Amino acid sequence: MNIKYKWKIFEELSKDELYAVLNLRQEVFIVEQNCPYIDLDYADQRAHHLLVYSEDELIGYLRAFSPGIKYDESSLGRIITVIKYRNRGIGKKITNEGVSFLLHKYPDNNIVISAQLIFIMLYQLLDIVDWGEVYLVDDIDHIELCLACTM
Repeated sequence: MNIKYKWKIFEELSKDELYAVLNLRQEVFIVEQNCPYIDLDYADQRAHHLLVYSEDELIGYLRAFSPGIKYDESSLGRIITVIKYRNRGIGKKITNEGVSFLLHKYPDNNIVISAQLIFIMLYQLLDIVDWGEVYLVDDIDHIELCLACTM
């Protein structure tokens, strides 16, 4: 499978790209997970967006933040893979791409992720460790994880 990664800031996203990203996030985080919440949190304008394609199809996505926006550290969020491409290691590749991006851009910062607890094993495989207690976000268990953080 030929996977292409495209990094863009908000202003560089075309209308079609933004629409595809928002559609994907709604499809998975709201419809598939049966979790009505407001995805549009006004943070997209300050994020770096990773669009992941197979041919011309958007199959994955994440957003990355500079230190001081979501956390004191740099951070990743909205990590997503479309359902028909899951269990192929793409989520791991997307996360690794996000980690590499932030380590290159902010080499002196740790990376924080607020992750759904059910995905903790994926992150642990990438040496991203628990960094807090389990908490609820929209009735879904989450946990803060961190790469290279110390308690």
